[in-house]
Amino acid sequence: MRTYGQYCSIARALDIVGDRWTLLIIRELLLQGPCRFTDLKNGLPGIAANLLSTRIKELEQAGLIQRADAPPPVATTLYSLTENGLALEPMLKTLGHWGLRYMTDERQGDAFRARWLAYAPAWFTTDSNPDAPPSTIQLIAGGEHAVVELRSGQVHTRIGDVTDPDLTLDGPPRAVLGLLTGMIDFAGAAHLGLTAHGKRDVLQRLRPVAENVSTARIEVGI
Repeated sequence: MRTYGQYCSIARALDIVGDRWTLLIIRELLLQGPCRFTDLKNGLPGIAANLLSTRIKELEQAGLIQRADAPPPVATTLYSLTENGLALEPMLKTLGHWGLRYMTDERQGDAFRARWLAYAPAWFTTDSNPDAPPSTIQLIAGGEHAVVELRSGQVHTRIGDVTDPDLTLDGPPRAVLGLLTGMIDFAGAAHLGLTAHGKRDVLQRLRPVAENVSTARIEVGI
């Protein structure tokens, strides 16, 4: 077993989850829930099948991942997080929120998935008007579709489309995610190529989790 050999909780944690791809495997299992090997690999563009198999075995040995045989008609192995694996969710949310400051650029060739579009508002925003009626926002970014649902003071998200949304946001991932997380305003998002149709005031209900999000605002060169 690779180890830093330090009697430190941070070092011990990195002994288990510090290898490349490991935390992204945890991310996918958090977002997808129990899934097949092929589903997991599809959520990790760029990983080799043999490396994914190795990482899964290592995480199983560490007690973070478990496998189960799904009954017919699925009849395949499903991977899911154990209680110790699920306990990593708050850390991943904090890491993802910290990483927003580095989302100012879209690098050519970067992969993008609908579930990554969906989790951002669920993890990084809150509903500032819990007494308001339910509202829906259709997101379209980089050809990927996701839905934000605001109801009962909660922000719910999912992959896919919704009929007759209150607001539709369509544009590059940088513009859509920047607008949702409060790092950019409508004018800046439009400059980056975003179009908005519907009730723009619905977006005012989404409040960034961090009060100091302005320190990491996206520069759009207006």
